[in-house]
Amino acid sequence: MRENYNEINETGYQTVIVAPSNREYLEQFVEVFGPFPYQIYGDPKRKLFRKMGNLTMPKWKLLLQAVIGFIKHGKKAFIPDDNAKKKLVQTAMKTQDIYIQGSTWVFNNKGKVIWKHIDTEPGDHASIRTIINVLRKH
Repeated sequence: MRENYNEINETGYQTVIVAPSNREYLEQFVEVFGPFPYQIYGDPKRKLFRKMGNLTMPKWKLLLQAVIGFIKHGKKAFIPDDNAKKKLVQTAMKTQDIYIQGSTWVFNNKGKVIWKHIDTEPGDHASIRTIINVLRKH
């Protein structure tokens, strides 16, 4: 998303990120994985996530995917080599809702939803190309 930020903004839309985490964790995330050209807002009680219809993946399914990822790629599948990133990811695994999946929404200037994609699993994100094509059509 950050690599395509300018292309997205050129369509006249803005990028808003909402994560199911609290402010303290998000500040650490931005410090370690940033910088980001957009703000990341927290929804630690998951109220917006639930209202928007985001899915919580069954624990067994996510753990199965983690095992498959580990078999194929080792711990690099989900644990970064960089120490600061590794520490933050390990903290997330212990303290954050890693089972809730994300979504992508496009609203017009009146707040009406014109397109959405609700992820069903970690690899089911809307592609940046698809999002940009949607933005260019409206």
